Amino acid sequence: MTLVAIIGATLAAGIGSVWIAAGLLRLGLGGRWRVGPQHLLSLAAGALLATAFMHLLPEAFEGGTSVQPLFATLLLGLVFFFVLEKAELWHHGHEHGDVHHHDHDHGQDHAHHHHGGGGWALITGDSVHCFGDGVLIASAFVADMRLGAVAALSVLAHEVPHHIGDLVVLRQRGAARSAALMKVSLAGAVSALGGLAGYFVVDRWEPALPYFLTIASSSFIYVALADLIPQLQRRLSAAQTLAQIAWLAGGIAAVTLVSLLAHVH
Repeated sequence: MTLVAIIGATLAAGIGSVWIAAGLLRLGLGGRWRVGPQHLLSLAAGALLATAFMHLLPEAFEGGTSVQPLFATLLLGLVFFFVLEKAELWHHGHEHGDVHHHDHDHGQDHAHHHHGGGGWALITGDSVHCFGDGVLIASAFVADMRLGAVAALSVLAHEVPHHIGDLVVLRQRGAARSAALMKVSLAGAVSALGGLAGYFVVDRWEPALPYFLTIASSSFIYVALADLIPQLQRRLSAAQTLAQIAWLAGGIAAVTLVSLLAHVH
């Protein structure tokens, strides 16, 4: 049952986020629905922070593992993701020049570090990222079904603005709408492979589960605080600031609601 849930949740998060992104682009971000990339970034940041601090970390600390090694793992995880992003930024900047300013104009900063290469380079990078998301979702499901559902929702939320950027870049590089959607959906489907790998590793190495959950938390915290929220820290009107806060609170509320609805006694 757990494996079936993992496969379903990883596919929903990996491919579902692509389809939601495509639907929002088709409706027209900032159009009559007044939903813009900044709103999606706020929603994703709230969902990621709520998942890390209200669900993943408490579950890891309840596993009986000493607190100090878990905090050390959290710290090392944050440093690791910082160094990893620096390496990616340096690599693409060195090969292709500083190309991410164009993405800033579209509000798609979240995915800018993938946009330096060609279409297939972007898809390859996304596939690796989605594989990691699948492992994290599987780790959460092995710990608790409710926790897995919350983690999958958070991954979906932060992948929507990411995939909007992917689709925009592929379209700008000449890909047809259907071809761009297919390519990004294939990358999203790799989440299921990550879920399978995570299930068979974590389920057979139970003592490591608290550490997997802590690493997942460090990933979510880093993405929210270092990647998403800085993009929202610009001078805005009072109304725009209130809208950001409302969407951030909406992300937290959504994670809390899913946690309550998916609670398994």
